Amino acid sequence: MPEAPPPPDPAPGHRGSRQKLGPRDLPRFPGPSLFDELGRALCGASALPRKELFESWEVARRVLRRHRGGPVVDLAGGHGLTGWLIALQDRSTPEVTVIDRTLPPSAARIHAALAARWPGVAEKVHHVEADLGGEALPAFGPGHRLVAVHACGALTDRALDLALGARARVAVLPCCHSHARLDDGGLSGWMDRDLAIDSQRAARLKLEGYSVWTSTIPADITPENRLLIGTPADPA
Repeated sequence: MPEAPPPPDPAPGHRGSRQKLGPRDLPRFPGPSLFDELGRALCGASALPRKELFESWEVARRVLRRHRGGPVVDLAGGHGLTGWLIALQDRSTPEVTVIDRTLPPSAARIHAALAARWPGVAEKVHHVEADLGGEALPAFGPGHRLVAVHACGALTDRALDLALGARARVAVLPCCHSHARLDDGGLSGWMDRDLAIDSQRAARLKLEGYSVWTSTIPADITPENRLLIGTPADPA
């Protein structure tokens, strides 16, 4: 079963802060829950923006309600925390591959802090520096779970391309909608243009034979909070 929701933040309204977690934040994570253990470990690293912890946690929990089992690919993954959290809560995950064009300098420190507490999970996590639009990507198949949290602009659509090509399960939390480059399907006369673009993405998955679920993560963490999850009805 997915981990229970974390307890209320002792300083509500601050979950979206880009300030890095550090020792001063330890009182935010006083309990025995997995979330609090995770928070304390990341406070020790003094490297992760607070927003990223809450964001990745909320996305991972929602993904696990729909997708369990199989390798995880964290696309445009940065520190790879979303992939890490999926593997941490779903121990049947055999491997997590974090793909980004450039590995953040703080990624090694964050990985080391988590590995000190959960070495078995750490052994499953691998980072690959590669361009999502390039040809040097690993091969994906129907058993994979692809996630892309705030893959900027058209990178979200690239994540959908990769998932559709492999008939893989997919979850995206879009951001940085380019109104000039991305298709709103002519719907922006009825709705906000960013929402129109994301509606087209959901419709695309549906047309490709995917079951689609839409939800949001809390807006106090990020205003770009629409989560789109798709599962192929008939994996290739």
